Amino acid sequence: MLSQLSADDLIRFETDIANEFNAAKIPAPVHLYDGNEESIINVFNKVKAEDWVLCSWRSHYQCLLKGVPEAEVKREIRAGRSISLCFPEYRVLSSAIVGGVLPIAVGIALSIKRSGGSNKVFCFMGEMTSETGIAHEAVKYSRNHNLPIHFVVEDNGKSVCTDTRAAWAQERLTYEESTDPMISYYRYESKYPHAGAGVRVQF
Repeated sequence: MLSQLSADDLIRFETDIANEFNAAKIPAPVHLYDGNEESIINVFNKVKAEDWVLCSWRSHYQCLLKGVPEAEVKREIRAGRSISLCFPEYRVLSSAIVGGVLPIAVGIALSIKRSGGSNKVFCFMGEMTSETGIAHEAVKYSRNHNLPIHFVVEDNGKSVCTDTRAAWAQERLTYEESTDPMISYYRYESKYPHAGAGVRVQF
């Protein structure tokens, strides 16, 4: 069953994680969102319990909205697994490898189609990942084979510490303002750096 968490609930959870990280209670990097709560909730209004959700190293919001209990998500983050949260029993998988979940997501979608399933896959990626070759191949293959998958591009304007648009010397990204029904795109600005919560923590 999907959760009914509000934007305030997501912010509260993330604030707790930020505070614990800054207090050196989490033995590995964390990657926080902030600023995209309403946008990601809008995406999850289309996600069903039987659907798969695949994401990158920033996936705690997806886990919570997919129905993973807060205590379970927090336990994994406290154990140092923030960048690879996987709860297959809730059909949520993530990877810290850039573009790592894309072929997995396509493979799951292909399996669903071949088995005649009615569920689908929602695959989240950052805007820098969306500009890579693996992303374009995944989208093209999925579109041409009419796979039950939806790609979500989350644009925070940067890849690690690099401005995405400056890196590619383009003002408008490939999927920005896209009308492709297979792709959703939203842009947000976070108060947090790429990793961590603003305080240097020595592991």
